[in-house]
Amino acid sequence: MSQDLKVLEEKIGYTFTDFNLLRQAMIHSSYANEKHLPKYKCNERLEFLGDAVLELVASEFLFYENRKMPEGELTKTRASMVCEPALAFCAKELDLGVYLLLGKGEDATGGRERNSVTSDALEALIGAIYMDGGFANAKEFIHRFILDDLENKTLFFDSKTILQEIVQANFKSSITYRLIGEMGPDHEKSFRVAVYIGEEEYGIGVGHTKKAAEQVAAYQSILKLHENNIK
Repeated sequence: MSQDLKVLEEKIGYTFTDFNLLRQAMIHSSYANEKHLPKYKCNERLEFLGDAVLELVASEFLFYENRKMPEGELTKTRASMVCEPALAFCAKELDLGVYLLLGKGEDATGGRERNSVTSDALEALIGAIYMDGGFANAKEFIHRFILDDLENKTLFFDSKTILQEIVQANFKSSITYRLIGEMGPDHEKSFRVAVYIGEEEYGIGVGHTKKAAEQVAAYQSILKLHENNIK
């Protein structure tokens, strides 16, 4: 596991002085429970700290990038940037799920891909960097991996609205979202949704709610349309 985390260090471009902080950031509560570790040994305390650091850095970023945006709009925009799906999207780009220490049950039910798990781990990683290297290093990580490429991330977060606008401008057919599969037990169910424009399938998405699956499917559809120079 330590070797795997060395790969993660290289990926994020930050080397920990206290390597145990990085390891703790990757310990899910299910692993701590399974290994009979004290509750404070999992990543939840670091997540708490990372959440606060992230909110401050995101707030500062928006404050300077949008000098005439009113407070209410700043709050709304920040919320969309640091919400669970947004952070899970960033975590996926780092393959963060690969490095997590999970209990066997959590692992078997898809915990490495679960938005709630990976977004929490990303915040814990921010907390660990802050504890190890201070605010400047945590801020640099946030700017590099969370506040980068916001245009593409906005495309993902607003995918259903953007897809609707593209289809209205370029097609005579309408969009339909069709549930094509369900997986897992009731308490940990995953949904598989396909997007159709008319009778043609354009994208498939999987999520732990139908809404999340539709969002991913819409995003995949937009990417396919863009490949065909339809925008």
